[in-house]
Amino acid sequence: MAEKYYQTIGRRKTSVAQVRLIPGGKGTITVNGKDYKEYFPISTLQDAIERPLRETGKLDSVDVTVRTLGGGQSGQSDAVMLGIARALVKYDESLRTVMRTHGFLTCDARKKERKKFGLRGARRAKQWRKR
Repeated sequence: MAEKYYQTIGRRKTSVAQVRLIPGGKGTITVNGKDYKEYFPISTLQDAIERPLRETGKLDSVDVTVRTLGGGQSGQSDAVMLGIARALVKYDESLRTVMRTHGFLTCDARKKERKKFGLRGARRAKQWRKR
């Protein structure tokens, strides 16, 4: 019989993370086939990924596998965090209040603004001089 898992998607900037949460695991987190500490070498990014699991006490009782693409490391780690939080809520609806109070379910929708014609950037105009 196949294992039951909960699949969700987390997004941030241009990064997308497909998260699978498998209950009854040993607490392994795999990102794109590597351990998450190897994939995200910066400790603040590792802490961001662990936070939803640590706040709910599920760090050692579930396995997480992630496929992420697009963007940079910071955007990808935030996308993974959102995906893990959504998967935990899918797994146990009573965790929603904990996730909501810590702000894990709040999606940061800010993206890079496109460049407009006639300007040097998204909003930067050509420099104007009077004399």
